[in-house]
Amino acid sequence: MLKDEKALVVFSGGQDSTTCLLWAKKQFAEVEAVTFDYGQRHANEIDCARDIAEELGIRHHVLDTSLLGQLAPNALTRDDIEVADGADGKLPSTFVPGRNLLFLSFAGVLASQIGAKHLVTGVSETDFSGYPDCRDAFIKSFDVTLNLALDAPFTVHTPLMWLDKAGVWALADELGALDLVRTKTLTCYNGVKADGCGECPACRLRKNGLKQYMNEKTETAGSR
Repeated sequence: MLKDEKALVVFSGGQDSTTCLLWAKKQFAEVEAVTFDYGQRHANEIDCARDIAEELGIRHHVLDTSLLGQLAPNALTRDDIEVADGADGKLPSTFVPGRNLLFLSFAGVLASQIGAKHLVTGVSETDFSGYPDCRDAFIKSFDVTLNLALDAPFTVHTPLMWLDKAGVWALADELGALDLVRTKTLTCYNGVKADGCGECPACRLRKNGLKQYMNEKTETAGSR
């Protein structure tokens, strides 16, 4: 644990950010969370994030960034755009241009106001669907930019950067929160809590990761 250190977690109420929130609680003396209302069509994810934060005793901030949805129409903010994987090298329709850049920038400003020197985000270059702002190079660049912009020492942590979804489930289990992450988070693009709709890209990735992790766990237990 980093004694006397405070962290702010970028928190959507999904599998990844909830695992990061639990990880941060183990690492830092004090933790707060921030959720962004960017006009997402399933606003119940904000309620989900609020409920989890309350259960974990985390101070929770919700910031209005709805302008993002107006600037960059996408399947997460528009009902008339179908959720679809990218084809011919294109990004999925769920890509929101600049989302992590905007979220981390606002989170940095908020962190400076609440006395937090650490930001935690659940981006991953392993299961990133091609999103450019989930790459390690972007995070390292942003870390430098944030320190220069605010003239203060901040560190951006990405505990999931090199984990696939099976690895994220393993981390949640290691943190003693496998059931919480499985039953109380919302990852589904169709707004269905827990195991979700089972059909959208996010649900398939989550489900396949859980299956892989549980198989690996069973094999490890059987070899002892």
